[in-house]
Amino acid sequence: MTLTTDPRSTGGPTGDSVGGAAGGTSGPTGSTEGKTTRPSTRPALDAAERSRLERAFRVPRARFLIGLPIAALLLIWSFNGAEFNFIKLGDGAVNMGEFLSRLFPPDFSKIGTILALLLETFQMAVVGTVLGAVLSLLAAFGASSNIAPKWVYYPTRWVMNIIRSVPDLVFALMFVSAVGLGPFAGILAMTLGSIGSIGKIFAEAMEQVDRGPVVAMEAVGASKRQVIQYGILPQAAPLLTSYTLLLFEGNVRGATILGLVGAGGIGLELTTAMRMYDYGHLSAIIICIIVLVTAIDQGSALIRRRIT
Repeated sequence: MTLTTDPRSTGGPTGDSVGGAAGGTSGPTGSTEGKTTRPSTRPALDAAERSRLERAFRVPRARFLIGLPIAALLLIWSFNGAEFNFIKLGDGAVNMGEFLSRLFPPDFSKIGTILALLLETFQMAVVGTVLGAVLSLLAAFGASSNIAPKWVYYPTRWVMNIIRSVPDLVFALMFVSAVGLGPFAGILAMTLGSIGSIGKIFAEAMEQVDRGPVVAMEAVGASKRQVIQYGILPQAAPLLTSYTLLLFEGNVRGATILGLVGAGGIGLELTTAMRMYDYGHLSAIIICIIVLVTAIDQGSALIRRRIT
């Protein structure tokens, strides 16, 4: 890449001259009296570099032709292994319609109990999100390749992979056996599960920041804390906030599942309604959960629009 002088600054096509600043001469575009012109520079790309930047994204033809049949075989193999059958799905559509018809009309006679349990579910999600986001951020510092040394990076990544591989219901059962039934066990399960999932996303967000400010701070002797505080976190903050809101939405939905094993929330009431074949009550619970999740989703979307 070379630097060239912009001909417009020297009065070329317009007829202005540098001497016109001193003599008060004017060209076709007007007077230059009392002004001094300085040559400005702008980067000029050579032909090869310009062609590379203007070229559209293209998949290499050889790799695409080889990868397409491999992907098709993998998909067919997965369909067969998972026993996915469109015909069976069509035959069962009648049973699905019958099940959905039983959900109407919904029975809101126990709306007080439903709202109380939904409030408990919401509170669990709030506490679990705050604790999970803080611990995930701390773990992300050790799981970021541009922050942590290798002897910290790899063990942290392995621990996060192990946590992410264990279902939240297993954590919930573990904490139920430790602290008993109730929302406290659910909060602990959500917090621990968040470290494996959202902690990885936090780490990748911090790894993708622009290296320019980081390199500049390191060049002037900034400490590691200063680099993180002023060079990495400000750039990653919008993504970290967005992912935290996503974690909150997931925890609200997850809290309804943790109740299945007695870890608080509305999940236990949902399971009881299904076991008792109380379809009207089940329908009312589902409608209330949908309203809560939709409200949270709209609120999160509004916050994300304001921070991005």
